[in-house]
Amino acid sequence: MGPKVKKSGSKKKKITKAERLKQLQEEEEKRQKEEEEARVKHEKEEMERLEIQRTEKEKWRKLEAKALERSNEELEELYLLERCFPEAEKLKREKRLLSQWKHYIQCDGSPDPSISQEINTFISLWKEETNETFEAVIAKSKLVLNLIERLKLILLETPPYDLQDKNIAQYQGSILELRELLHLKFNIATEILLRQASTLADLDSGNMEKVIQDENVTLYVWANLKKNPRYRSVRFSETQIGFEIPRILATSDIALRLLHTHYDHVTPLRPVPAASQENTSTVTPVVKGEVKSVETAISKNLQEERKQQENESHSVHEEETEVMEEQDDTERQTILKEGLQKYVYPPETTEDFEMENAFPPIEVMLKVHENVIFFEAPMVARWDAEGKHWKTDGISNVSYQPEDRLITFSLETFGPVTLIQDAHVNMPYQSWELRPLDVNKVLLTVTTVFTEIQIQVKENLCMLASIKLNNKRHSSALEEKWMSPVSFIIALKEAGLNIFPTGHSHFYVVTNYKKKGRKKGQEQKSGVLSNLIFPKRVSLQYDLHVNEWSTTPAGQFSAELPLVEMKAYRQMALLSSAFAFGWSRWNTECDPKNVVFKVREHLTKEEPSPNPNWNFLMFSGDRAQSLKINESSEAFSKALKEDTEFHSTLYHMVKDSASEEAMEKVGRSSCQFTDSVCHLLLSTRLLSYS
Repeated sequence: MGPKVKKSGSKKKKITKAERLKQLQEEEEKRQKEEEEARVKHEKEEMERLEIQRTEKEKWRKLEAKALERSNEELEELYLLERCFPEAEKLKREKRLLSQWKHYIQCDGSPDPSISQEINTFISLWKEETNETFEAVIAKSKLVLNLIERLKLILLETPPYDLQDKNIAQYQGSILELRELLHLKFNIATEILLRQASTLADLDSGNMEKVIQDENVTLYVWANLKKNPRYRSVRFSETQIGFEIPRILATSDIALRLLHTHYDHVTPLRPVPAASQENTSTVTPVVKGEVKSVETAISKNLQEERKQQENESHSVHEEETEVMEEQDDTERQTILKEGLQKYVYPPETTEDFEMENAFPPIEVMLKVHENVIFFEAPMVARWDAEGKHWKTDGISNVSYQPEDRLITFSLETFGPVTLIQDAHVNMPYQSWELRPLDVNKVLLTVTTVFTEIQIQVKENLCMLASIKLNNKRHSSALEEKWMSPVSFIIALKEAGLNIFPTGHSHFYVVTNYKKKGRKKGQEQKSGVLSNLIFPKRVSLQYDLHVNEWSTTPAGQFSAELPLVEMKAYRQMALLSSAFAFGWSRWNTECDPKNVVFKVREHLTKEEPSPNPNWNFLMFSGDRAQSLKINESSEAFSKALKEDTEFHSTLYHMVKDSASEEAMEKVGRSSCQFTDSVCHLLLSTRLLSYS
């Protein structure tokens, strides 16, 4: 055998103790060196940070000192500019006086509702008129409703210092008298019409059916002349409106009346400082002679407030009235003497009826007015005459068909009913933008979860420019109609487009200032507005009419409005002829004492580019500054934008980087235009409810 081959590397060289100590010493030296380098680096960075901080503080101090130095000058200039607001109030007062004078010299026979002698004379003379047909009462109702609207506008538009308590009591008293007298006249006219039931009988069914339609009122009357127990379904010709009546009514001398009004004649008037209303529907029974008639009156009007509702309202008034078939003079005389009387259904005592369910609910089918928008399936509420509020008990089997705008429900008793929806369904807003179209002309766009609303302001008038529902254009009767700001806000609420918070809305909507959630059970009516609110509610009084007011008279606003917001809106209005303002997500990130929004100069009439160059401003009411962040920044920061300074006012902050052309357009803005834009901004409260 040959010699054995040695395996290389089978044994490692053993490290000596001296070598191990040397290695450990080298590692320790390296560690100490790294620590020293890190310490030196940290000290250097800390010194640099402190130097930057000192520099920033010094810069900040100098900017504050500079802003303070020119503060008085800026505030004086702003004070002079804001004199446009009292000037606008002066012009409004002159316009009201001129309107009174024009009415006086017209001599058209109509009364001036603000003069008690004239309105009292008008009411007295109309009370004396008898045997008016329903058509005659409808014709007269146009003047009466106009007088009521004029009185409401006087209460809303007149500044508190121009209204005395006796005037408020006088105007509200006149409204109630006119409302009650008009409804009384409709009842009397219905009685006169029912006296002709036999001559108006349908050849096929043998029962009377009559429909009288007008722009403000629609009457549906059906008299049960044949008393056929199999004829329990009532549908008015060429409509889907009607009733399903129980057998006990189908075999009785009953007349059904559905009075669909486009105004609220049910909801009590609210105090002037927080005026708001909505629409209601009523269903109440009346008895008389031998034939019963059910009257359903639908009135539309909506009111807002109680935290509550901005509203649209429809009111359906169903009443049972006993009317006799005219068979001889004696029966006619009895009708003339007694008149229509209320008929209670079910009766107060049911001992004479053996069946346990002898008085089942009455099924009602109504059509929602095409000019009123419901963003969710409406709820049905009935008017509680004793408690003077809306309730949802006594109503069942509610079914809504949004495509056909038909709603069906069952009522346990007759009386006013209304449709309601959450008054704050469109709050908080998702975004907003105020963009100039020309001198004294702007476009306000408010985007919510359900809709996009565009409002134009021109001089002292407002107009609904467009509405989008589910990103599709939606036509509205309010489009292209110019109105004063107060009238415009009322009209939008009546149409269900409530984007006007009230003094209580922060209890129901999470805002940038009041972090409180919405309370449940607060809805908006469409018809008669109760202050449930949509939290305001939209109520269908039948006709669907939403009548709510979110602002107080003469543009006075709730004490809940933060001062920073008030100042921001006034100065945004001053600049609105040449500068666009928009929503920023950082407004919810800054502290409650500040507001953050976007601003940019906009001088052309063309649509803005897809990615316009916005500046981001933060305003505290006493200081305005331009921020370094943009909408896509990772976090909020109060850092100043390069080459910018502090200013005591928002106006001067924007002016600091504005062109001469832009400020020239701002200088040409009229006081009425500026006041109207400010009123709209204060009414929508974009900075709090976005």
